[in-house]
Amino acid sequence: MKTYDNVLVTGGSGFLGSHLKKALPGAYFPTHEELEVESIGSIIQYLEDKRDNINTVFHGAAFTSPPIIDKDPLRALWVNIIGTTNMVDLCMLNKYRLIYMSTDYVFKGDKGKYKEDDPVYPVNKYAWSKLGGECAVRMYDNSLIVRTNICPDPFPYDKAFIDQWTSRDYIQNIIPKIVKLIDSAITGTIHIGGKKQRIYHLARQTKPRVEELYTSDVDFKVPRDVSLNQRRWKEWLKKQES
Repeated sequence: MKTYDNVLVTGGSGFLGSHLKKALPGAYFPTHEELEVESIGSIIQYLEDKRDNINTVFHGAAFTSPPIIDKDPLRALWVNIIGTTNMVDLCMLNKYRLIYMSTDYVFKGDKGKYKEDDPVYPVNKYAWSKLGGECAVRMYDNSLIVRTNICPDPFPYDKAFIDQWTSRDYIQNIIPKIVKLIDSAITGTIHIGGKKQRIYHLARQTKPRVEELYTSDVDFKVPRDVSLNQRRWKEWLKKQES
């Protein structure tokens, strides 16, 4: 079995990190208490005896709740922008490869099927904070920004948007794609996800009795169509398999 003892994963105790543990045996998965991305001192202390063992950082730590961030943007600033900047600093100094998990919400949502180089324009503070992280990552050449939207299985809510289009996909379908990207040397920005569909229809795959919800029913801004053009991913994958 392949091991990943040269990979550091931030956000290891979160939703994505807990699933990656099964797919990346041997990787470092510090808890928030062990490594606070907001604190350079915490990062330095954690790496004190590991620095030479690592060559790749998968930065998945993030504050991800749009409605809470609209009310408490300072926390998102510290975790999603300053924390990401700290990880870029770490990778630059040590020449580590950096993979940053971003979101489809960086787009305005007025057309869908967004390509990697399409203009970005977040409509809520969560997405602005993730775009702030992207800006830091783009300062480092040996990096990859992964835009996606991951859904727990089963769908975790009783209601789902009937008027929002997405490329969101379930965690078990996204994890293998992330592992392939960690194994690669690809840089820049890449979109991964599932097929374009309404969130409501995605939810019904694992929760048949989910109720309809409209974006106008919630008190935070939601982009209407953030589906992703995944041509770069498909072309890259085809080359790897040929």
